Amino acid sequence: MTDREEALAGHRFGDAADAYVAGRPEYPAALVEWLVRGASDVADVGAGTGKLTAALVRGGRRVTAVEPDAGMLAALRREVPEAGALQGAGEALPLPDASVDAVVYGQAWHWVDVPSASAEAARVLRPGGALGLIWNVRDSSVDWVARLGDVIHGSAAERLVESDAVVVGEPFGPLEREDVRWVRPMTVDALVAMAASRSYVIALSPQERAGVLDGVRELIATHPATAGRKRVDLPYVTSAFRTLRP
Repeated sequence: MTDREEALAGHRFGDAADAYVAGRPEYPAALVEWLVRGASDVADVGAGTGKLTAALVRGGRRVTAVEPDAGMLAALRREVPEAGALQGAGEALPLPDASVDAVVYGQAWHWVDVPSASAEAARVLRPGGALGLIWNVRDSSVDWVARLGDVIHGSAAERLVESDAVVVGEPFGPLEREDVRWVRPMTVDALVAMAASRSYVIALSPQERAGVLDGVRELIATHPATAGRKRVDLPYVTSAFRTLRP
């Protein structure tokens, strides 16, 4: 699948909202704090089902989640009712000028038109506010995790982060970066749900999708590091990027 085809598949995430809720990881709390620099009012853009939104709300912030997909937005309202939730996109935010202290993207900046989304973030940010980008990426230096990637395929986001090619547009300056390594204990069913939430898998036919998910189960059942286990430890590297509005 090309990056363009993968991007088109991303517009079908709502078809897999329940798998996204069950399978996608949270974000390390300390890295979320670093990302928003003590902000009180935060816009979480491309918020999906609210994985990052929930972490922001737990910090006592006023959070407005913005998400283009109606199915994902419905799941977000169910999962994080404390947050405001609006349908919209990074290139046309449904927010007033200078209304927030931070604009953040969790697993979402690779879907946007960078110049347009950067200009919109600057419009809604107060002076000195933060634009923050964050991705959870599986640690493929671990053999069974690398093999998992072979089964479910890598993503444009993973290639972007791992090659240190994340960029923003004007008026923002250089990005600061912080990385945190951590491990997520998961049941096999949760691991399969994570696989089912991937854009590559969502775009497959039902028969092809079933084949990929069966491949995940077979890998976990047969790899020496995971065979016979009902729970596995999935290692992640979470990468966060931050820049300030002039």
